Amino acid sequence: MQARSPQTLAAGAVPGATRGKAATALPAAGAAWTVPGLHLKLAYVAPGSFQMGSNEGETDERPVHEVHLTRGFWMGEVAVTQAEYKAVMVTGTDSAAAAEPDPSTFKDSRNPVETVSWDNAVAFCERLTTRERAAGRLPADHEYRLPTEAEWEYAARGGTHSQGFTYSGSNTATEVAWHDSNAGSSTHPVGQKQANELGLYDMSGNVWEWCLGWYDPDYYGRSPDTDPENSQATAYRVRRGGSWIDDAGGVRSTYRFGYGPGHANNTVGFRACLAAHSAGR
Repeated sequence: MQARSPQTLAAGAVPGATRGKAATALPAAGAAWTVPGLHLKLAYVAPGSFQMGSNEGETDERPVHEVHLTRGFWMGEVAVTQAEYKAVMVTGTDSAAAAEPDPSTFKDSRNPVETVSWDNAVAFCERLTTRERAAGRLPADHEYRLPTEAEWEYAARGGTHSQGFTYSGSNTATEVAWHDSNAGSSTHPVGQKQANELGLYDMSGNVWEWCLGWYDPDYYGRSPDTDPENSQATAYRVRRGGSWIDDAGGVRSTYRFGYGPGHANNTVGFRACLAAHSAGR
């Protein structure tokens, strides 16, 4: 499957934006976007409906329920890399970030950043939002943030282009995922495996990816059917997608799990999205 080629907008600017002033427009719906100076590419995910969860999976994947996402968003084509993380986090006189510019165990600028907590992933998104708003490339009602769990699964399944695969882009895990049988006990450069229907890479395997909401194993039984996001605090934040150390069952698009927001290890990274403000955290 060929990934869709991203289109960088003219001069790297959002239409209607003026440097130093608030942006008033976003990239056109359907158009990809590349963050200027960062090479972070995002694919557009159109709004739509899907069946979330699996009746054949773990208990916390049940019940299967219809979800309606009413707003489109832009999802990072790949997980945030070590190079991108350093470019955003090591700025000015931030001694804390400068002391550990890349927390990853498996050092390679092309590999996903890992050993990042939910808190640090959110901090990255907030800094990127501040940077892009100051440059006049971001409307006030949008931000860079982690995807909600529903946005993540919808994108992993291929959005409106979904072909119903078990993994993100295939029914064969090794075609789309670095996991325990082929990863060789480490992460790998992003974007080497087959992309899914939206041109997104590594949503199965390589590293787990933090999502915005709180993890609750029983949430599917009470979640709203429109733009769901669990803002009721628990001890854990959602992570999705599985990693290099997990078996094929753990890299399915419906598999879900949670970690404490301060937890970090070399199986966990994150993917940024450009979207309307979330309902809550």
